[in-house]
Amino acid sequence: MPGSTFDGSLHVSPDNLNAKLKKRLQQEAILLLPGASNALGARIIEDIGFEAVYVSGAGIANTYLGMPDVGLVTLTELVDHVATIRDAVGLPLIVDVDTGFGNALNVQRTVRLLERSGANAIQIEDQVTPKRCGHFDDKEVIAKEEMVQKIRAATDARNDDDFTIIARTDARAVLGFEEAVERVTAYAEAGADVTFLEAPQSLEEMAAVPKMGRGPQVVNTVEGGRTPMVDVAELEKMGFSIALYANVSLQGAIRGMKKVLGHLHEHGSISRVLDDDIARWDERQRMVRKPAFDELEKKYTVNEQLRRG
Repeated sequence: MPGSTFDGSLHVSPDNLNAKLKKRLQQEAILLLPGASNALGARIIEDIGFEAVYVSGAGIANTYLGMPDVGLVTLTELVDHVATIRDAVGLPLIVDVDTGFGNALNVQRTVRLLERSGANAIQIEDQVTPKRCGHFDDKEVIAKEEMVQKIRAATDARNDDDFTIIARTDARAVLGFEEAVERVTAYAEAGADVTFLEAPQSLEEMAAVPKMGRGPQVVNTVEGGRTPMVDVAELEKMGFSIALYANVSLQGAIRGMKKVLGHLHEHGSISRVLDDDIARWDERQRMVRKPAFDELEKKYTVNEQLRRG
């Protein structure tokens, strides 16, 4: 399993993931990027063979708080989640930091804490704090000039120049497509390594975004959202660098849990859902590295002879 082979400590210490991610984003092939809201979700993403993990702010709000994505997760809660995920997987981590948790000075602290916790990239957006999901109504955005300063603060704060800064604009729903294009252009000029025009509302708008020629671009595919659903192959042809599926794993988990628990509630049994809808015991233990923990236990257990002196 990538990034999780037994090394005597279970510690994942991938080499130079910042540079690896930045180099990957310069390739023509699109990066298919699924989101995770916890370490188990990230391990499944790694196990399947994806190249990177997106740590979803909405996912953390939904799973950790049981609340919507309306800016309720704190910086320290996010840092704790990222550090836990970093210990579990060896893939690059792209972390959703919402608005950066405040003004430009707050953004600098956010970058420093996330970089130390094991993130390899952050995504920061230009909404007013507290933010709302990019596909919710009634969003507001800050002035373009204020966001430019937040991006400059972020690039100044990072310890490693290969730590990637992704700048997102939510201006499409508030100020129109042309203003959103102007903003991502300004954000790239301010030093953002990647830009992200959230929620284009037609195929024509989607196709226009990568043609701006301002470095790598993100497209976000959201079931039920404002942006048309397009296959990854077509997104690659359009010229996008990252195809983000931030919460599809969470949506799948919700559906799976409801199905299995609904069956248990109705029938008082799980016998009919074992084969297709439940991960078996061995699979579950493999995903959380139980065999490696068993090896560690054997390595450090004091045998009876030593115990007796």
